[in-house]
Amino acid sequence: MDCVTEIRYYHFMAGVLAQQQQDPFCRRCKAFTNSVRAAREGIAELEERRAPEICTLPEEESLLLTAARKALSGLHPDPDAVGQKKAGNCRLSEGICFVKSSKALKNSME
Repeated sequence: MDCVTEIRYYHFMAGVLAQQQQDPFCRRCKAFTNSVRAAREGIAELEERRAPEICTLPEEESLLLTAARKALSGLHPDPDAVGQKKAGNCRLSEGICFVKSSKALKNSME
């Protein structure tokens, strides 16, 4: 995946996670906590791996990365989160998860 597409993914994912932090079930779910951790690790790895490319990005694309980093740093996942489906709280159909579905988008782009 090219650098800009990867940045756009993390910007998208940061937005999803920021919104779902307001959800009464997602914010207490293990999937949310794991996804926040993975996104933070992923964006840090992207910045290290693609540093030379990132330095030459146009301002508009660089701002996406900055916004994603800022949004991810502002999230507060529950360290004691439990799977909300397993706990019987999430009423989404089996195999459906707002957070996991968004996270899976990256795999489909590679």
